Amino acid sequence: MGGKYRITGDAYPRMRRPRHRHRLVLAGIGAVVALSLAGWGTLQLIDVFTGGDKSASAADHKRDCPTAKPSAAPVKALPKPATIKVNVYNATTRSGLAKSAAEELKKRGFTIGEVGNATKAYDKKVPGTGVLLGAPTATNGSFTVLGTQLAGTVQKTDTRKTGEVDLILGAKFKAFSTPQEATAAMASLTKPAPAPSPSC
Repeated sequence: MGGKYRITGDAYPRMRRPRHRHRLVLAGIGAVVALSLAGWGTLQLIDVFTGGDKSASAADHKRDCPTAKPSAAPVKALPKPATIKVNVYNATTRSGLAKSAAEELKKRGFTIGEVGNATKAYDKKVPGTGVLLGAPTATNGSFTVLGTQLAGTVQKTDTRKTGEVDLILGAKFKAFSTPQEATAAMASLTKPAPAPSPSC
């Protein structure tokens, strides 16, 4: 080119592209977002494999569920031995067994009725320790109390209207429970049962 626009010398101006700063800003923001998402994803994976914050959830559950005060379920009152009339019958081949058993029950406070051999329906037909026979109302009362004196008895009911109970001694009868065992068994029956805890 000539004139005043003529280029002289061996140095030429360098041609540079204009810097786009907004692109750099967008790239930085994208990097920050990517790192944040990666960190959040890592935390989610940790919660999946560790079950999350169990202590916090347990504490929240305990706070939401009120503590129940211990209470006891009422227990049905059992009759006293003196109010139970027992007829003692011997269904074994051992003589005098009914008499000795009746004397022992009398010492323990029971009222004794008839004493003798078992009827034909039960004579030599009781393989266990004994049979308790009475009215249906005796199942949750007299049977329970008398059963503490002799473990393994079988309970049966008939059509009688009276409250007396028959104790028919069987082939495996050896002796009554000791007074201590009978007292412990009676105490466990009269002990109030704990009420179930509330579920939240």
